[in-house]
Amino acid sequence: MTVNEEKLNTQTEENAETADDGSMPLTAHLEELRSRIIKSLFAIAAGSGIAYFFLDEITKFLTAPVGKLYYMQPGEAFFTYLKIDIVAGFLIALPVIFYHVWKFFLPALTKSERAVLGLLVPTSVILFFIGLAFAFFLILPIALKFFMGFTTEDLQSMFSFQNYFDFVLTFLLPFGFVFELPLVVIVLAQLGILTSEFLGKYRRIIFFVSFILGALLTPPDVISQISLAFPVILLYEAGYRIVKHILRK
Repeated sequence: MTVNEEKLNTQTEENAETADDGSMPLTAHLEELRSRIIKSLFAIAAGSGIAYFFLDEITKFLTAPVGKLYYMQPGEAFFTYLKIDIVAGFLIALPVIFYHVWKFFLPALTKSERAVLGLLVPTSVILFFIGLAFAFFLILPIALKFFMGFTTEDLQSMFSFQNYFDFVLTFLLPFGFVFELPLVVIVLAQLGILTSEFLGKYRRIIFFVSFILGALLTPPDVISQISLAFPVILLYEAGYRIVKHILRK
């Protein structure tokens, strides 16, 4: 091997090490972020294309808790179907989106932490869908029953297609993100950012903040706000217990 070849190999190894420890220039980070956003958008578009063929079944599933709906404006049905298709595409593409989110932060992690990444992506997707299922099957029927309880002989409920879907969307999505809380707490503790002492110290504040989040992230009614606040408290407590007794941080 010649001297020039040895220098070239050494330089290549140094560049690989530089990329491996995350020491990338800002422009490279921005370019990578742009690339991953574009790939995620393509994944959503592909997911929406798949969801289009099952749009009737998806709509029937979503509207089952309330029954017959109406549309009040000429374009309401079309744009609501379009919105349902895009949201369904987002959910189908969620594993790809979460993969690119975790992959973007990969250079900041150590080799041992990167090994855990293979578990974080599927776990985060599963937790998100558990949150959606929890809200749709358990909490949403209670909220709808509460609202429809105001019906009288002179006051009948008549939900529009668009308003109902907007309500369901703003009701379900916060639960999906909230159910990521234990995973976020565990990752931050593993990185040394959070400790069990810190988590225990601010438990009361988190309990208070959870009700504020419930008021901000859900439709403006007490049932929805409480329904979100209690899972936040329980999930935070679960993350705290795992950090304290299992990770021992």
